Amino acid sequence: MSFVRTILGDIPSDELGVCYAHEHIIIDNNVATMRFPDFYLPSVENGIEELARFHKDGGRAMVDSMPCDSGRNALKLAEISKATNVHILCPTGVHLGKYYDDGHWSHHYSVDRLSELFIADIQEGIDRFDYSGPCVERISNRAGLIKIASGGVEITERNRRIFEAAAIAHVDTGAPILTHTEEGKGAMEQVALLSSHGVDLRKVVLSHTDRQPDIEYHRDILQTGVRVEYDSAFRWKTETNPTLDLVMELISDFPDQIMLGMDAARPSYWKSYGGAPGLSYLLNEFSQMMRARGLSEQQWQRIFVSTPADAYTFNND
Repeated sequence: MSFVRTILGDIPSDELGVCYAHEHIIIDNNVATMRFPDFYLPSVENGIEELARFHKDGGRAMVDSMPCDSGRNALKLAEISKATNVHILCPTGVHLGKYYDDGHWSHHYSVDRLSELFIADIQEGIDRFDYSGPCVERISNRAGLIKIASGGVEITERNRRIFEAAAIAHVDTGAPILTHTEEGKGAMEQVALLSSHGVDLRKVVLSHTDRQPDIEYHRDILQTGVRVEYDSAFRWKTETNPTLDLVMELISDFPDQIMLGMDAARPSYWKSYGGAPGLSYLLNEFSQMMRARGLSEQQWQRIFVSTPADAYTFNND
């Protein structure tokens, strides 16, 4: 059976439903929120309110993208999922170095040790303490993907170790990989590195690439076979919307490789925290914009349903 691993357990891939491919539902207090206070998203109550509205508007799944020891809280995600009936995928992996203190284990652990932590999160259960201290207490909730990041075109020695560890965990478990590209840069370098370590590129999702809206850059990325996740639709302050332009230009040639998310990692973006536009934006305003430009119902279903389901299915080959 092909399956997606949600925070509440494995489900058949065809039950995932309408999915946002890159979100931040909970970000607990950590070094990242100390350095960037506007990233603080601690509230289960606000999460339930926002995702209940998302469910009412037709949403059924979200991929959380906060990896190890950077504000991840699997128990809070499970509580929100139970209360809203929204499937939530929780990642293992490691984020950029700027989200950790200088002595953090991610700066020093070997490839093998990193991969062991990732694999344990996926196969055994996520650490209740989020790998933040010397004790590890695994809960029943397991990670459904591996989140990694690089800071641009150049991949540092630290990030290279993390990418290699993610590749090992992917090959060992079949878990999909979600990457962060800093301001959309470095996509081809990420693809080359992951491919060189045996990663199935059909199970790789590159985030934020629409922040570099050059059409030929995106054609080059998509021709490798990876999936992309665009999340700047509500961010543009220009007369035109480059994310909309990319979707409409590329969806016919790459119908099964484009997904959308919001990457709404600030309370100022959530209606439940008093912000805007709220997490239903893609289902409402942006979907209306795409349909006004000629997006078909079949194409909409691919962006929000079939492509996420295939990308985030565990590789059983």
